[in-house]
Amino acid sequence: MSDEFDVAVVGAGPAGAAAALTARRAGARVLLLDRSDFPRDKACGDGIAAHALDVLDELGVPDAVAGYPPLPALRLVGPGGGTVARTLPRPAYTVPRTVFDARLVAAAVAAGAELRRHTVRRVEQHADRVILDDELVARAVVGADGAGSVVRRALGNPVNPDRHLALAMRGYAPALPGPPEQLIVTSHGRWPAYAWSFPIGDGRANVGYGEVLRGEPLTRTYLLDRLAALLPGTDPATVEALRAHHLPLSTHRPSPGRGRVLLAGDALSLISPFTGEGIFYALLSGALAGAAAAGSPARAARRYADTLRRRLGTHLRHSSVAAWLARRRRVVDAAVRAANRDDRVYRAVVELGLGDGRLDARTLAMIGIGLAARDEAPRR
Repeated sequence: MSDEFDVAVVGAGPAGAAAALTARRAGARVLLLDRSDFPRDKACGDGIAAHALDVLDELGVPDAVAGYPPLPALRLVGPGGGTVARTLPRPAYTVPRTVFDARLVAAAVAAGAELRRHTVRRVEQHADRVILDDELVARAVVGADGAGSVVRRALGNPVNPDRHLALAMRGYAPALPGPPEQLIVTSHGRWPAYAWSFPIGDGRANVGYGEVLRGEPLTRTYLLDRLAALLPGTDPATVEALRAHHLPLSTHRPSPGRGRVLLAGDALSLISPFTGEGIFYALLSGALAGAAAAGSPARAARRYADTLRRRLGTHLRHSSVAAWLARRRRVVDAAVRAANRDDRVYRAVVELGLGDGRLDARTLAMIGIGLAARDEAPRR
């Protein structure tokens, strides 16, 4: 067997790179594994919200979005056609994952992590170590290997079931005319579903369509048709680099880990159930996992679960409640109307969907008032 490492990180996306950076900061000898060479593409909306930048600053990578213009606003279209367009509390960015992930990996390597191209197929946990593929040895392992995580399966956790798993297809197309803003258009049919267009700043936009799975196969043609229907200014013939990917939603999360093996990012089903945001979750959970793995390998899972609960537990509970409420299209329409009337409601919705916010009483009350008004309207 090869030399023993303090921490092995499986998957070098945002969660894995964050884990490697944090573990290196703690003085651990870190092995960072990925099945691909970098730079490499990754199917994603490419959206980088302000909360993700906060984590990157803490990790010592403040220039991860350098060279890309800020997007100051978000436009959200409800299932019924209502629209809210307001300035974001803090700007977001769109950075292709070919660039963003490579920058994070470069930062991890510069910090002292050893990067290897390797596809992990087998994980064996022992009392004092973890062995990968009968050849790589570490005192603790962070599984950051995405929606189809091998590490997750090794812990006995299957993939998310339907209704807790979405399928999305992403491509690049000429940016829609108008001001630079993120655009999310929700669907009246096949709910929950939405399309998006996120300008990059070079004349292109990341565009895509996704919906929650309900036991029916979704074809490439169907996904493209839905994209064109919700983004009428986008010609499917102009969309390039199409790739589909699964989104394991945070409404069905496995245990964060067991013993010396931890899960982070998509492997832990940390995807927002109503915006599809996952970069912030990936960076934060990866950082927490790397710290736990390096600090006390034998108690890594318990320490990680505790810190993750303290940091995101309340938010994830509120997010699950919001996702349950959002199963009803009329609730989403009421939320869009409330956000259009009240900037504080808009900010609360943004914080919940793109960061670590919570459902506050004002937001719930404003949505409730909107629902009641619509119910009463036909009776007048």
